[in-house]
This record gives sequence, C-alpha cells and structure tokens, in this order.
Amino acid sequence: MIDADRPARLAVGVVSAGRVGSVLGAALARAGHHVVAASGVSRASVKRAAELLPDVPLLPPDEVCTRANLVLLAVPDDVLPGLVRGLAAAGCFRPGQIVVHTAGSQGTSVLGPAVEHGVLPLALHPAMTFTGRPEDVERLASCCVGVTAPGDAEDGDPRDAVGWSVAEALVLEMSAEPVRVPEAVRPLYHAALAHGANHLMTLVGDCVELLETAGIRPAGRLVAPLLSAALDNALRHGDRALTGPVARGDSGTLRTHLDHITAADPDLADAYRALAGRTARRAAAAGLLDQAALDDVEKTLEEK
Repeated sequence: MIDADRPARLAVGVVSAGRVGSVLGAALARAGHHVVAASGVSRASVKRAAELLPDVPLLPPDEVCTRANLVLLAVPDDVLPGLVRGLAAAGCFRPGQIVVHTAGSQGTSVLGPAVEHGVLPLALHPAMTFTGRPEDVERLASCCVGVTAPGDAEDGDPRDAVGWSVAEALVLEMSAEPVRVPEAVRPLYHAALAHGANHLMTLVGDCVELLETAGIRPAGRLVAPLLSAALDNALRHGDRALTGPVARGDSGTLRTHLDHITAADPDLADAYRALAGRTARRAAAAGLLDQAALDDVEKTLEEK
C-alpha cells in the first residue's frame, strides 16, 4: 500500500520528454524515484532526454506505460484524451499504477479510461513556464502546482483522502508547493493562468516594439525595472497600486496616447482601448476614480 505521506520509490515512465515531462521526470529522479523509460521522437526531445534523463531508454508510449508504476503523461491538453483512450485500449494500464497528467485545463475525469483498469488518477499542473533546461528543475522550488485528485478529500471517504495526499506528497518531493484545484474549476483555473502569463508576454512585446518603433533602444532594458515593479506592486497591493493617466482620469494624455499608437499600429490601439477600459473600471472600483472621471475616460476611449 502507498504511504500517503511519503510515496514509495516508484518506477516512473515519462510520456513524453517534452519541456514539462523531461523536467518533472528529472525532479522525480532527484527525489529518489527511478525513471525507467521515456518517449520522445523529435530531435529536441531526444536531446532534452539525454541532458535531463541520462541513460533512460526512449521507447514507444505503450512500452513506457507498461514498465512504470507512475505514468507521467506530459502532453498538450488537446492530445491527452486520445492518448489515454489509446493506451487504455492497448491494455497498458494495470491496477495499482499511479497515472498523472500535467494538462492545466483537465482534471482527473479525462483519465477515466485508465481508471477502469484500476489506476489512481492525478492531475498535477506546474504554474510556471518551461524551457526544458536543467535550471527548470531548480525553479520548481519556487513554483506552485495545481493539484487535482478524485473526489472530495474533506467528505470523509478515506479513498479520496489518499489520492489527494499522494498527489501533494509527490509535489512536495519535487520541492514545489501543492495548491488544491477542484475538478470543476480546472478550466477556469487554467484560463486565468493563460490570461496572465501569455497575455503578459504579448503586452510586454507590444511595449518593447512601440519603443523600438520610436527609435528608443535598448527597449527591454529600459522597461525591465518598470514592469518588474508594476508586477510586484500588483501582487502585493492589488488595484490600489494602479498608476498612470487612466487611473488618474487624465483624458487629455489618454487621447494623445491613442493618436500616436493609432499612427504606429492601429491594431495595437484597439488593444490599448480595451485594456484601458478595464483599467479604468478597476480603478473606479478601487476608489481611485470617481464616476465623473470614469465617464470621461470611457468617452475618450470610444472616440475614433
């Protein structure tokens, strides 16, 4: 039986050796587990496996699965359901296995075909970006992992409690911090992370490109302290930390911004309007803008 507080040393199979799978496999190996096989066919995956999972044989996914006590399915969200169905149909799962996936938008229900074979299904989604390099293993130490296990650990069913405890113990062994994410909210949880991380990168890219269009370089170095401070203030103080012309209700400056951004990139001007509108409403809700100032800002944003 699995010790829920400290899982036994496990034979780990990684499907596949992408950026996430290779790093988590390396983290599990560092925790004392034995990575017995991984799958990977692309040149990048083979190189990554050689660096992070040395001496681990690269095998087809079905062979990886059958060799492992802990099967780590580190594939894209849209690929996962078909992969699980295929492995289940091929008889690759067996009672007592732990099957973990890393897809952010999915809970454990996607592992239903594997559960029919008696596995313990878990969903572990690290809330970080991956490069697939060794430093990512170290970065896990400051990372939270969204954890989902079957059932409700608080409803008194000891089987549910074991699943949640095993999931959290695996995360702690990788030196990360587990955060419980109920099955029903996994899609919203993932959408929130994607909205923050992906769109932040888009926003930063737009900012740098506007500066470079104006001939200002090095743009990245110029904005790095500003953006880092803004992120830190947002996380520490929330909307009360908002600054700038929108939060001040400075519609004249806002109009000037729109004129010049429109001349440089009309599509970006539309994005600026949308974000400025949300910023104004958040500033008003935080008590930074009164209703008259909010109305003036929104009127300015509607002008073309």
